[in-house]
Amino acid sequence: MTEVPPVQVRDAATVMLVRDGADGRLEVFMLRRNLNSDFVGGAYVFPGGAVDPADRHADLEPICEGRTDSDASTALALEPPTGGLAYWVAAVRESFEEAGVLLAYDADGTIVDFRDPAVAERFDRHRASVDRGERRLVEVCAEEGLRLAVDGMHYFAHWITPVGPPRRYDTRFFVAAAPVGQTPLHDDRETIANCWIAPAEALARHRAGEFDLILPTIRNLEAIARFDIAADVLAAASALDVVPAVLPRVVDDGDGIRILLPGDPGYDVAGDALLAGMPMPGRAGGPST
Repeated sequence: MTEVPPVQVRDAATVMLVRDGADGRLEVFMLRRNLNSDFVGGAYVFPGGAVDPADRHADLEPICEGRTDSDASTALALEPPTGGLAYWVAAVRESFEEAGVLLAYDADGTIVDFRDPAVAERFDRHRASVDRGERRLVEVCAEEGLRLAVDGMHYFAHWITPVGPPRRYDTRFFVAAAPVGQTPLHDDRETIANCWIAPAEALARHRAGEFDLILPTIRNLEAIARFDIAADVLAAASALDVVPAVLPRVVDDGDGIRILLPGDPGYDVAGDALLAGMPMPGRAGGPST
């Protein structure tokens, strides 16, 4: 029998963009995945994706405001403590590509504003070229005199796809304030719709079968649903000292497939079974969650 090689776990980053809605209460921006996508087609997710090689270049610090690679790597508990800033850069890039939101400061230190049609058109071209891989986000920043606003992006959660699915991701979740002068829009390619929604409403619609969500998205929505306004979410996220990694385990107990989280009864037993090479089928989430 041919031995199946283990699935590579890819690094990924995603960002929850938050704001206060018309009623003054917390909303989060979400995108709906293309129905034909081979990854959670039709599900609502936050902007995000895999950390690309271009996100890892050594010239990141000069275009990142208020956070060094050492700071970022320590916050992510990376060993060795290097390369962490790439996760923040990937989250910014994915937000720009998927939602048209660029978390970056212009020359006067304010978040870049796209309300001028000429500026919006220019950055639409930048967005397309970065999305196609023709240019790096670093190059756009150099041309426009921008610095990425990584200082306002706070590390919030860490989820790892369980053993079993053909794609596995080690995903870091961030939270950031949505820029006032930008209007998020889906890309009409990987994503087909977008919405601003209160976390509690998203969860209620999911329970009603109207709003498809995967487990990491559900748990992060539950976490931010405790807060009334965006400022409270950001303050809580900025105060986090430790962000534990969550590695779900998928088990078939004879009555069907169940997902176990750390602390659930049977979680450690499931881990022992995986180490022993027993099959543990299931489906779980990936980077844009």
